[in-house]
Amino acid sequence: MQLHIDDITLECLQGNIVRQDEIEAIVNAANAWLQTGGGVAGAIHQAAGPGLAKECAAQAPIQPGEAVISSAHNLPNRYVIHCLGPVYGKDIPEDQILADCYTNALNIAEQRQIISIAFPAISTGAFGYPIEEATKICRDTVKRIIPELSSLQLIRFVLFSEQDLEVYKNTFQDLS
Repeated sequence: MQLHIDDITLECLQGNIVRQDEIEAIVNAANAWLQTGGGVAGAIHQAAGPGLAKECAAQAPIQPGEAVISSAHNLPNRYVIHCLGPVYGKDIPEDQILADCYTNALNIAEQRQIISIAFPAISTGAFGYPIEEATKICRDTVKRIIPELSSLQLIRFVLFSEQDLEVYKNTFQDLS
């Protein structure tokens, strides 16, 4: 699925976040210590190699909603932007913290004049955020911040499962 808002293309596709070769920055659904873990963080660290963990150690820990940037090491991208999403039901107010993840990642991308970024579904895996609710927060946050962006040309959402992709497609179609 592809939408155009102002001069920015939004895409939703099923795939693997570490295989977004044409994307300048990918987003890591990180843990507070910015180290390897399960899910997205594990896949990114494994593909990037040990240099990523070494670089990130100096920036850790981060708080829920915060975002930091690193180089991408062995990944085909230039940067990795690491966001610590909220644990659903624990990090309150989780909706604002999740929105902060997207806002802060997009602000970092804008500051670095990044032209393309790919996000996973932050906090919807082990952190337990319901996919439908998380997707609405993502959509509303991106819609709100797009008028402030001048460098970004492509915002991609890379969903691991077909079910998550369908939720994103159905939620983002409201923007067209």
